[in-house]
Amino acid sequence: MAGRIKHLFTCVLLLLIAGCATNPLTGKSELMFFPESQDLELGRQYAPELEKQMAGRIPDEALQSYVTQVGLSVAKVSQSPQWEYEFIAVQDPMINAFALPGGKIFITRGMLEKLSSESQLAAILAHETAHVVARDTTAAMSRDIGLQLLLTAAASQTSAQGAGTLAQLTGQIIGLSYSRGDERQADLAGLDYAVKAGYNPYGMVETMEMLAKLSEGSERPPEFFSTHPNPENRVGYLTSAIERKYYGLPDRRVGREDYQRIVLDALKRIPPPPAQDQPTQ
Repeated sequence: MAGRIKHLFTCVLLLLIAGCATNPLTGKSELMFFPESQDLELGRQYAPELEKQMAGRIPDEALQSYVTQVGLSVAKVSQSPQWEYEFIAVQDPMINAFALPGGKIFITRGMLEKLSSESQLAAILAHETAHVVARDTTAAMSRDIGLQLLLTAAASQTSAQGAGTLAQLTGQIIGLSYSRGDERQADLAGLDYAVKAGYNPYGMVETMEMLAKLSEGSERPPEFFSTHPNPENRVGYLTSAIERKYYGLPDRRVGREDYQRIVLDALKRIPPPPAQDQPTQ
């Protein structure tokens, strides 16, 4: 009996060791039963369907290039610059942003219309980049949907049934939410990325204040808070981190004029998608 217990303990220990990975944001070891290569594969397979369900890309090359430039500036200073980062602005009117595993990051028209500066855009994209770095999306997809189901559906998407399943699962991915702990971690890591990329840290605070204000007395608060639960005192701990870590730094980029010219002016010219093409939540 003692030998069996010892053997079982050894097997469990080996399984735990094999399934552990270091979270780059915390430096702590966490259970992760799938390799980084599967993050990349999931991102590649589900990005086209997610883009489709988000009413497609905003048809403006200058706007897309601008979003990409800002996104890559924060991604390259993260702990995981090796991911296949792609930053895509989509037509959906909801106020939200999404990160797929491996670096596919989407920001909606609704969110872009509510932001007012490049530093705020950098804050949102840096926050989503932090979720990629911590592999939060992969963990949520595996927990709430099942990694094997996701991979099987993606592999069989050429059939009508497989395509339908892929679309259904993508809808579930859009609705996935993180824990409050994950959100706080992504806020603080995203703040660091934005500052390292040269942006004013208060862009993150302004963005969270704007989203919180939209939630006050609203029957339909921003979708960002349904998929990214609002930790308590979000503005408070972000402001405290800025005062503690970044007090006295030289001026950082805000970019209000460029954001107005490249993003907001473009959105005024480009009509929103037809209502029937908008995905339901």
